Amino acid sequence: MAKIGSSDLDVSAFCLGANVFGWTADAETSRAVLDGYVAAGGNFIDTADSYMWRAPGNSGGESETIIGDWMAERGNRDDLVIATKVGSWPEQPGLSAANIKSAVEGSLRRLRTDRIDLYYAHRDDPATAQEETLDAFDALVREGKVRAIGASNFTAERLRSALEISARDSLASYVALQPHYNLVERAEFETALAPVLESEGLACVPYYALAKGFLTGKYRTGGADVDSVRAEGARAYLDDRGIRVLAVLDEIAAGHGVPVAAVALAWLAAQPTVAAPIASARTPEQLADLLPMLTLRLTDDEVRLLSYVSG
Repeated sequence: MAKIGSSDLDVSAFCLGANVFGWTADAETSRAVLDGYVAAGGNFIDTADSYMWRAPGNSGGESETIIGDWMAERGNRDDLVIATKVGSWPEQPGLSAANIKSAVEGSLRRLRTDRIDLYYAHRDDPATAQEETLDAFDALVREGKVRAIGASNFTAERLRSALEISARDSLASYVALQPHYNLVERAEFETALAPVLESEGLACVPYYALAKGFLTGKYRTGGADVDSVRAEGARAYLDDRGIRVLAVLDEIAAGHGVPVAAVALAWLAAQPTVAAPIASARTPEQLADLLPMLTLRLTDDEVRLLSYVSG
């Protein structure tokens, strides 16, 4: 288990991303994935009010609804750490106090719960003063509707300024950052954001941990087409460096007897400040490729080799 920054949230080493629920995974399949994840020892689920409004026939909130119905059916809410987000759904955009106050009620209702464990600002909102946003988040924490708050898609400058405001005004402070970070997307996080997290004691919970599926090893030169909405994005990494990374992942995966995806996630988990990388699965079969990460620990040499070939 890992701790989320200075909060009291203890989470499993792999966070299940729920962005596919109600999109590429229907409700029944989503419940099967959730059941499999919990059965393997996972307890950390990441969603958002906006998931997945872009899908035909959807309007937003579908992922939260599926998770809420599943938790009610299983009676397991107290065993889980649920993270959701506010600010990027077109129906309720931005980080104004009024929007946060309204949006949290919708998320609580769809999730069928009385509190959100980790509530993220989904993306920065330059049009709203950070003082207003943090005041609103602080009120939710004091009311018991939110246990801890986090930031997603923030620059280092804006994250640091938010932390300074919270400290100055004695407000609830971000304990986690959800950035775009993985083996083949390293520079921005490691150069600018990681030093802030290290100095301020925040946890990193990276999304796109498998580089839109590329780090599963399913997208290779000469391979058969993979039926996935993310295939084009994944193949964008299939250059000389990407091929070298896959070759080393193959070697390490074979040595541990685990899927390539689990090794890519384990590398992330071994990085400073990373509490739990996020990855999604639209079928139980895809989930099976990720679950070994919950217990996989790479050697120092394996971590260094992957860092070298991906640098």
